[in-house]
Amino acid sequence: MTKRLVLAGAGHAHVMILDQMPELVRHGLMITVIGPAALHYYSGMGPGMLGGAYNPESISFPVRSMVERTGATFIEDYVTGLDPKEKLIFLKSGKTVKYDVASFNTGSEVPDDIVEKGAEDVFSVKPIENLWQGRQRLLELAAKGEVRVGVVGGGPGALEVAGNAWAAGLEKSGKGARVRIYGGRKFLHKLPQGVQKRARQILSQRGIEIIEGQYAQKVGPHRVTMADNNTYEEEIIFTALGVRPRPLFAPSGLSTGKDGGLLVNRFLQNPEYPEIFGGGDCIWFEAQPLDKVGVYAVRQNPVLLHNVRAAFTGEKLMPFNPGGDYLLIFNLGQGRGILHKKGFVIDGRMAFWLKDYIDRKFIKKFKPED
Repeated sequence: MTKRLVLAGAGHAHVMILDQMPELVRHGLMITVIGPAALHYYSGMGPGMLGGAYNPESISFPVRSMVERTGATFIEDYVTGLDPKEKLIFLKSGKTVKYDVASFNTGSEVPDDIVEKGAEDVFSVKPIENLWQGRQRLLELAAKGEVRVGVVGGGPGALEVAGNAWAAGLEKSGKGARVRIYGGRKFLHKLPQGVQKRARQILSQRGIEIIEGQYAQKVGPHRVTMADNNTYEEEIIFTALGVRPRPLFAPSGLSTGKDGGLLVNRFLQNPEYPEIFGGGDCIWFEAQPLDKVGVYAVRQNPVLLHNVRAAFTGEKLMPFNPGGDYLLIFNLGQGRGILHKKGFVIDGRMAFWLKDYIDRKFIKKFKPED
């Protein structure tokens, strides 16, 4: 009897399974991959796309063609929930997909609670494609005069978007961008002090303003309203309000972590339903909370590949080791970055060069050449 493997999401944690799909199909697995689009964008390069370092093609995987050329099935749709007892995944279109083993890499979303629905010229940093749309609008405005850009958020995403929006404003004879960050209680407060200091220095040199000490309460078309009711006018606004797993798992009766992510054990496996695995931003790792950074999804690749295969063959499962301190590199636009590792901080072109090298190497390793 043919066994059914379903991959919900074609993100960073699943690329090794996608790469090995021909072998899995040859061994008799019927594989279905569900994704919201024919392309999957590498999120770590998204701010660079906004800033002009990359185009959409260079930071994306053609997941539909990668799947279909192996004889597997790709369904362009959104996962809305599942029935773990009946082993069914529900899709936005109303369709259902049956599985014997399923792995979830459905990523995360940016909370939009404070954003007016349908607000014009407001771009969330996720999905990543939004940054390309925001870039086109920014270039259009900058061609006419200095453009006022607001970035709402207090974390690394806001830092990178602000730096790259500033850089984009100077492209193609642009008149520049006056960027303002609405940084919450304290901008970058979760980052090491050395990184905070370098980031603030670079932003200050570029004339990028930081408003902190309070949170934005409402984002509407061309305006940001703060907790003290002061309203700031902007021509274009990016929202980088952190990320959270999409609300799929708790409503489906699955155990979750504090953020609503799928609870997984050291094998990246749900404790209640051992045929369900997961990786990336959509999980809550039972052994220790993990930051929502791509490095963990990349490290989970070989574990998910082995364990999904082992779920069918009966082999011993492989535990996931998150590893120790990881390399942090932020892209601030115009070929400049900030690097942090074990208390060591540098900024400048070398930091960006290293990030660019690592990111391009990952894309090249798994992206088909044709």
